[in-house]
Amino acid sequence: MGSVRKASAWLGLVEDSDDDRYYDDEYAEGSNETAEPWVTDPRVRAVSESAEDKSPRIATVTPDGFRDARGIGELFRDGVPVIMNLTSMEPSDAKRIVDFAAGLTFGLRGSIERVANRVFLLSPADTEVVSGEAAGRDTHGFFNQS
Repeated sequence: MGSVRKASAWLGLVEDSDDDRYYDDEYAEGSNETAEPWVTDPRVRAVSESAEDKSPRIATVTPDGFRDARGIGELFRDGVPVIMNLTSMEPSDAKRIVDFAAGLTFGLRGSIERVANRVFLLSPADTEVVSGEAAGRDTHGFFNQS
């Protein structure tokens, strides 16, 4: 098979005629009766019990008024990061919700960040927020020529 055909087969553009080179004859014939069964080490656990109890969730809340602050507080108290979209609220109620959220995050050692205009992220203490910039990325690359 030529190199162009091999490259095309690798990309999936053409059918690979040498598919049989990947299979072991003994395995394909099923003569595996003498092999020992696969045993997992009992000391290794794939998933811990605490990971099963805690499902990764993020709540998105668009409150209508200050009366929805309690729901935000309960979600955050349970350790769920909350995205608050305050764009549909009156400015006075939105300010009250932000003040409430700031006190909530301070009291529970979390953090509050502005994501967009009138959109905030409340992160519990055990949550790490990673910015969108790639770490160690060269800022003087191809697209940032000066």
